Amino acid sequence: MRETIAKVDKKDAKLALAHMIVAFTALFLGGICGLLQVLVRSGKMELPAGIGYYQLLTAHGVLLALILTTFFIIGFQFAGMSRTAGTLSDKTRLAGWIGFWTMTIGTAITTFYILTGEASVLYTFYAPLQAHVGFYIGLALVVVGSWIAGFAMFVHYAKWKKQHPGQNGPLLSFMIVVNMALWLIASLGVAATVLLQFIPWSLGWTENINVLVSRTLFWYFGHPLVYFWLLPAYMIWYVVIPKVIGGKIFSDSLARMSFILFLFFSVPVGFHHQLTEPGIDPFWKYIQVVLTLMVVIPSLMTAFSMFAMFERFGRSKGASSLFGWLRFLPWKDARFLVPFIGMIAFIPGGAGGIINASHQLNQVVHNTIWVTGHFHLTIATTVILTFFGAAYWLIPHLTGRTFTNQLNQLAIVQAVVWSIGMLIMSGAMHWAGLYGAPRRSSFSLYGNSSQAADWIPYQIAQAVGGTMLFLGILLVLYIVVQLLWFAPKGDEEFPIGETEEHAEKTPLFFDKWWLWIIIVVVLILLAYTIPFAHMIEQAPPGSPGYRNLC
Repeated sequence: MRETIAKVDKKDAKLALAHMIVAFTALFLGGICGLLQVLVRSGKMELPAGIGYYQLLTAHGVLLALILTTFFIIGFQFAGMSRTAGTLSDKTRLAGWIGFWTMTIGTAITTFYILTGEASVLYTFYAPLQAHVGFYIGLALVVVGSWIAGFAMFVHYAKWKKQHPGQNGPLLSFMIVVNMALWLIASLGVAATVLLQFIPWSLGWTENINVLVSRTLFWYFGHPLVYFWLLPAYMIWYVVIPKVIGGKIFSDSLARMSFILFLFFSVPVGFHHQLTEPGIDPFWKYIQVVLTLMVVIPSLMTAFSMFAMFERFGRSKGASSLFGWLRFLPWKDARFLVPFIGMIAFIPGGAGGIINASHQLNQVVHNTIWVTGHFHLTIATTVILTFFGAAYWLIPHLTGRTFTNQLNQLAIVQAVVWSIGMLIMSGAMHWAGLYGAPRRSSFSLYGNSSQAADWIPYQIAQAVGGTMLFLGILLVLYIVVQLLWFAPKGDEEFPIGETEEHAEKTPLFFDKWWLWIIIVVVLILLAYTIPFAHMIEQAPPGSPGYRNLC
């Protein structure tokens, strides 16, 4: 008798799919911009029709780092909530749609002003660069829409808890709540600088802007943004991958504890992006560097949990040697292989993050293209490949279609193409960065110095790798389109792993949200109150605005 597959409600599936469609549309547009960037940097191409290099750079960063990730994450999390905590109520689903349309309208407004050349200020939009006010309004709508979605998820989780007193919430739902709590706390910073500084300034209501305050508020948000990207990948690793390979979750408690630690240590660390900036006392920079390095602990906990799960699975199949479990993993299943490549990429990616966060080592790579290479290892490999792997079961589950053997084989080819392209491009970025090649610069801005000439081979390598990555984007978009509309009808599983039978019972105190939020607030106040007061009291004269980078 065929096993019944637990399905996400059809109405909830439509909400999740709407987010997926916007996410992969952003991938296509942002990917085109990325391809053009690396071709321009190679010195082998000039942009037509007055298109600016920094216009492309801004579109690439905003569409991929902000829009693709936010829409995919929220869509995945709505589906995960529906699958593990029950069908969304009509009011919760309505809030989800309101959030979706608010985000989508904001995305359209922001993209319009970037593509028309009115907002070539990069995704960090540092003052004194100034964009059209529409750029900032669009970003604010994206953030507000995500807040609406987040509160809808909180309400749904609280409803489950009320209906199941004395029980821990489902693991995936618990993780989703942690991630949205992290996002809401962190995005207060970017919302504050956009609403209170950039919008009044771009409208001409104020003549100047406090640059240090704006950058500090941005990086209060900008570093936890990395964990907002990463934690959904961890959700897939912890909860989904065990089911895909036929194993068990190693430890429910360890998974929850790692997420709580990420909540603690991901927000009060923005100063490690500002180590070279004056106006911040070195003592507070040191404190935040220490807090930044603390996040290594839950990352190592995750690595331990994952490889312990792999080993237990292998030994249940008869493996006896130290790495004997490797031969029992389902290497021909793209749902496993693609996220696993992302896991492996996080080893050098995490090591690079430790270098970036270290005060002395950061001096070597600061503002070089090394940093860009690091981002492409973490978000564009670890996170994005995990998202691609999830899409291969999530989208057909939501559409009622099948991830066929042919699409599975194509997905493996896509992962290989992506991995080779990223190895070439990111490797060249890291290597050129060690030689001082600047970040965010086109070939034409390097000048004719002998040092600039030394960077040319690395720029060509980046173009080769970037072209392969764009080919990978086309392949994954073909697969996604097939899964959305053309693949055969069928029932694809939304895999949710089960905990080991003999694992310790998960303590109920993990759901003491008031305690976790208080600890986060205390850490933030300790890390920011005094240095922020110094910034206000000792602020230099404000900076006038400059339109764009062109």
